[in-house]
Amino acid sequence: MGSTKRGSYAVGRRRRDEILDAAAEKFAEAGYSQTSLAEIARTVGLTTPGLTHHFPTKQHLLLAIADRRFDVAHEIADSSSTDADGLGPLRMMIRITARFAEQPALAQLFVLVSAEAADPSSPAHSLYQERYARVVGELTEAFQLGVAEGLLRADLDYVDIARECIAVSDGVQLQWVISQGAIDLVGIIRGHLERLIPTITVAGVPVSLST
Repeated sequence: MGSTKRGSYAVGRRRRDEILDAAAEKFAEAGYSQTSLAEIARTVGLTTPGLTHHFPTKQHLLLAIADRRFDVAHEIADSSSTDADGLGPLRMMIRITARFAEQPALAQLFVLVSAEAADPSSPAHSLYQERYARVVGELTEAFQLGVAEGLLRADLDYVDIARECIAVSDGVQLQWVISQGAIDLVGIIRGHLERLIPTITVAGVPVSLST
């Protein structure tokens, strides 16, 4: 019985991923408001009721796609190791940015949902609130490891620094989406982080993100 339940869960998860992949592609191609649930359902070989069994509304789909963007960041953070010079958190941010650059549809939809997240009554608000708290916490913890190793200054508020890094990242991604990829997303983020290094490292620590 246990293996049957696990198998059913895996099938359901794969189906959800297929729906999200199709929805992300359709939203990016035609726009969120111009794409219907019926069109997405046809793309994955489902009826509309079959699709709404997984995602009751189009908004649920959009939120799940936006949540994927946070998941990408978490996966990279979880797989990142601590660098010997204390600059691991900044290299991690560059890796995350590079992944976003490879998935422009995710960035576009994340920006779309961000506007809705400003409304406290929107489901997007609680999603973004929870996920941002987690991201800030993970980045702050990574900085604190460098402090504990004597590589980063101990007299700084790394919660604020984490929030600043995330704000710059999201702001540049917004401009990247608006410019339709015309600006160097990774290069701008790298430049910002390079300028940050001398302000957070202790004397004698290398000031380069080159690996």
